[in-house]
Amino acid sequence: MKKIGIFGSGAVAKTLAAGFIKYGYEVTMGTRDVTKLAGWNTSNGNKATIGSFEDAAIFGDIIILAVSGDAAIAVLDMVGKENLVGKTVIDTTNPIEKGPPQEGVLKYFSNINESFMEVLQKKCPETHFVKAFNSVGNAFMVNPIFKEGKPSMFICGNNENAKLEVTEILDLFGWEIEDMGKAAAARAIEPLCMLWCIPGFMRNEWSHAFKLMKQ
Repeated sequence: MKKIGIFGSGAVAKTLAAGFIKYGYEVTMGTRDVTKLAGWNTSNGNKATIGSFEDAAIFGDIIILAVSGDAAIAVLDMVGKENLVGKTVIDTTNPIEKGPPQEGVLKYFSNINESFMEVLQKKCPETHFVKAFNSVGNAFMVNPIFKEGKPSMFICGNNENAKLEVTEILDLFGWEIEDMGKAAAARAIEPLCMLWCIPGFMRNEWSHAFKLMKQ
């Protein structure tokens, strides 16, 4: 079973870490400030450790990028792209600008014709980025239950083997996987976070997910 390195110490990082541990994976959480994860590893058994971002990068066969979008490039710089060569990186980030939403709509710092994941992919060309987990709240990331059945997780990335690895994880975590193709498709997937958040900002409704209906 492949080892998981997670960059981040927030709700998304902790939720996904718990999901991996639930299914028997070994996990190292990488953070700038280990006090943010005080007690986390002891409450998650002997399969959980805490270290620096670089520690998590070296440890993990698969990496989860679960920091805020505006911190992602700095984290990759700290890690060193040599520690990510040939590895699958699940990119959960969204390029959200600081500041309040406008009529419920988040503002992004990315360009509609170049997704943030494409920027990250160019920065680390020998790393296999796959977009996933960016368009749903952390409460539903692992084994979500909806009366309509399994929700859809939209993914994309340039490396087919990396997408297969992510597909296996998503299947284990209870998702219906919709592969949208190469990294350029993140231009459409990243804004799904905006759409997902609108009911929350407008009506305090956060208990939903997307599903692609087919005939």
